Amino acid sequence: MSNQDATGERPEARCQQIIAAVEQVFVGKRDVVELVMIAVLARGHVLFEDVPGVGKTTLARTFAHVLGLTHNRIQFASDLLPADIVGVGIYDQESRKFEFKPGPVFCHVLLADEINRTTPRTQSALLEAMAEGRATIDGTTHNLPQPHLVLATQNPREFHGTFPLPESQLDRFLVRTSVGYLAADAEMALIARHGAPSQLPEPAANSAIVEHLIASAEAVHVAPEVLAYLHALVQATRDHKALELGLSTRAAIGLYRAVQARALVKGRTFATPDDIQQLFVPVANHRVVLAGLAGQAGERTAVESVLHQIVESVPAPV
Repeated sequence: MSNQDATGERPEARCQQIIAAVEQVFVGKRDVVELVMIAVLARGHVLFEDVPGVGKTTLARTFAHVLGLTHNRIQFASDLLPADIVGVGIYDQESRKFEFKPGPVFCHVLLADEINRTTPRTQSALLEAMAEGRATIDGTTHNLPQPHLVLATQNPREFHGTFPLPESQLDRFLVRTSVGYLAADAEMALIARHGAPSQLPEPAANSAIVEHLIASAEAVHVAPEVLAYLHALVQATRDHKALELGLSTRAAIGLYRAVQARALVKGRTFATPDDIQQLFVPVANHRVVLAGLAGQAGERTAVESVLHQIVESVPAPV
């Protein structure tokens, strides 16, 4: 495996330590926790499409704390302005200069709650931050703290007063997933203790350690035949007659990085076809568009059905 970090911990052990610490608060959803960990290692962003009250805010807050990173939360609404996200220049009479006041996007982990409840103009304020890790205000470019992760949420049931994210912005999210309801025993335990514990576990990392983990993920070996399999799946989305829009090159690069990250989380120095199969749907389900009228509705179930067909139809390397 890759080299140890500054504290002598190996990266695969550090990943498991972080996941275990998050699970002390966010219980019963290890697959979701692992997926967010994969996004962190792949420098990606996560879109949670889920109903309210299933712990999305708790997950984001806990992850930021355990990683030892700064975090902010924005509650998106129809009257939110771009300056409310990225910040604004305020004129200082003493210095006779504009002084930049950074907005909440200037943090390591940003929870963008109900991102589809604000206007496209405000949604677009996040595009540069998500794609390039920086924000331009009044002609001046400011770099965001690194690593930078956006955890955004939207409710798939209530569409009144919402503004669907355009394909260009959806493509900035590495994965789209759902938290879902807990298993009965885990939910009853959570109810009995009146929700998640108020006291968070000790941080298991810091920004330097997280950057080291990201570098370790980037060093994971992807064999040519595994890369060819990944590309065959991407190409299949472009050729499938049920899809009007297939995966972009950005999506393919994101899938590649996510596959490397999953291998590291699983304690391997090399990626496997199983890594690709496990990540293909969450990476692709918000980036492809169904052909015909159904594509306009963006039915997630139908989209994922087509993606599962693609995974089953493309032979994996032995």
